[in-house]
Amino acid sequence: MLALSAERVLPKVDCAIFADTGWEPKAVYAHLDRLEREIAKPAGIPILRVASGNIRKDALDPDHRFASMPLHILNADGKAGMTRRQCTGEYKIKPIKKKVRELLGYPYPARIPRDIFVEQWVGISTDEFHRAKDADVKYMRNRHPLIELGWSRSDCVKYLSSRGLSDTPKSSCLGCPFHGNAQWRHIRDTSPGEWADVVAFDAAIREGNARANASGNRLLGQAFLHRSRVPLDEAPIDHVTAAERAALQQELGSDDGIALLEEGVPDGCSPWACRGDAEALSRDDFGLAT
Repeated sequence: MLALSAERVLPKVDCAIFADTGWEPKAVYAHLDRLEREIAKPAGIPILRVASGNIRKDALDPDHRFASMPLHILNADGKAGMTRRQCTGEYKIKPIKKKVRELLGYPYPARIPRDIFVEQWVGISTDEFHRAKDADVKYMRNRHPLIELGWSRSDCVKYLSSRGLSDTPKSSCLGCPFHGNAQWRHIRDTSPGEWADVVAFDAAIREGNARANASGNRLLGQAFLHRSRVPLDEAPIDHVTAAERAALQQELGSDDGIALLEEGVPDGCSPWACRGDAEALSRDDFGLAT
């Protein structure tokens, strides 16, 4: 949408906002720098980078309130579960709304008049038109330009390729539990430093989050980044095991979701369009008693 706006295929936007969790792959930050340098700045479109913390650091800080990631849990009774998914709301939606209020001139807790609002573009294509929804606040009004253009995901890929942007990476946390085996292999095989980082984080969250442990909460289960619920550096990322296939088939009632094991959640972590919403089940954070 940024490139389309820069080319005036779509109207020129006032700005673009990137919500940074602080733990994106290096390729995402490099791509963002390129977009800013080659597309946004020449078109006079500022890219505003906002954040509400560093999700990796916060998860391991006992003094910080942690908005939980959708970690895979192996409970003491052997049953599998997931922790609540609060990270997108805390690290993406919250800082975007804060910046929008500032741009409108009404920082929280100022009341915004009914006739003051922004038009917010959300990049949902025709493949997922059912995910196009209104904003949950009156000062933001959602618009879905890709749907208006009748563009599918493949149309977007073709357009990006025509602009020399075929290598656009998926935006999501480096250690997102919704990664599929292909994404984990890519990190392991192309970026040893980032692989060491996610393996260390996976080991660190095994016994629950730092703040909960510091308060003496009783551990109900163990947390993992990989769906197999074994340590990441031991996880079967080079193949799908029969046990994983059977478990997912039972969970979904069909083989439709087997591709999740390889490809993970298809899209990146868009603030209003992450498919991970349907995946995260309601559980006590990190399997801890409260």
